[in-house]
Amino acid sequence: MKLPKFKMGWPQRLAALLLLIFLGECLWVISRQQLSTEDYRFARCGREMWEKPSPLGGYFTSCGNLNGDGTFGYRAAGLPLTLQRLVLLATDKLRSPEDRLYSSGSLNGSTWEARHELSSVKYLLHLPFVFFAIWLGAGLWWVARRLYGNEGGFFALSLYIFCPEIVRYAVTPNNDVLAMWGLYGMVYTAIGVAHAMQGPRRKWRPRIALLTVALGFTAAAHLLASMVGFVAAAVFMMYLAERRRSYVMQTLIYSGVGALVILFAFYTFRLPAFSYVFTGGGARFWFSLDATRAFFTEPANAAIAVAFAVAIFLYIGVRRCRYFGNIVPLLMLIVLFPLMTTQTLSRPWFWALPFLFTFTGGVFADILETRFRKLFLALTGLILITQAASCIAVLNSIARQS
Repeated sequence: MKLPKFKMGWPQRLAALLLLIFLGECLWVISRQQLSTEDYRFARCGREMWEKPSPLGGYFTSCGNLNGDGTFGYRAAGLPLTLQRLVLLATDKLRSPEDRLYSSGSLNGSTWEARHELSSVKYLLHLPFVFFAIWLGAGLWWVARRLYGNEGGFFALSLYIFCPEIVRYAVTPNNDVLAMWGLYGMVYTAIGVAHAMQGPRRKWRPRIALLTVALGFTAAAHLLASMVGFVAAAVFMMYLAERRRSYVMQTLIYSGVGALVILFAFYTFRLPAFSYVFTGGGARFWFSLDATRAFFTEPANAAIAVAFAVAIFLYIGVRRCRYFGNIVPLLMLIVLFPLMTTQTLSRPWFWALPFLFTFTGGVFADILETRFRKLFLALTGLILITQAASCIAVLNSIARQS
């Protein structure tokens, strides 16, 4: 099967430029950060997962069994440090025995002792989360552009890269960025599977495999995010599959089983630690709008709040804005914004942000095709300029707080 050709036209180049700007924002913040105790915790426990899965009797890592806290974030934080350690050991073995630096040194000792030999820890620890945030930004642009055209795609991506909360969590080790990445990918991959079901079966398998991977990695980041994504996938696939609805449940069952295998692998196939996925309470939730209210009332997010308010007003008042492409992200917002976890410190409102930008970009793209195009072009430009200025102004405070 031939892979589709990738054309690097001006839309792709402009999207790449915006993502480079986002990368520059993140690197600027990271360069001014100081490593925190939480950073060291993610680094230590992540490296233990890769290098020494069970340092204490009865526990998965020295952090405990991570009840309700996903392993994905720890593994993402620890992997670059573990790889650097392996590279240092491999290069040292190439030297003659008398010239070796670590023939009986700390790199052959415990995971914790080896920390002194690693360099650029701050960047190695934080950049994996920046990478996933950039990956999500590219996916957001691709989805929005496919649904709404270039204007909707670029408006959604611009709001994303200049959102201070996205930058804040992209430059710190956490599971919320990974849960957000996985949940957004799950929803639109499920929609892609449902569309593929209208065509030949040979096109189903790659998308079903991708859905399985997305579900598994999302569950490894946060169990509640995977459950929300699984239910959303079932609803949207049932709606879109039409005459192929009998295959939807089979697809979801296969994806669910495959996702459990992936999640089991994150615990290195250790059954006692894996059992805490079901008993740790990570999926317990209740309802509160306090975090959502705090996001929209934050002065740095004022332009985003105005854009969303205008989009809601237009969605209600303009009939052409009410179609499936805009309904999907709006429904996800309605589901995610009121959620709060009770067992772990997680941020479901943060998982909703890509859907917020997708919805806002879609509605604005629809209005830009009307006779009010000039007015909304001016409004769009004003919103983006204001939000970009607000984001850049708070980058220094983000560096101090993260």
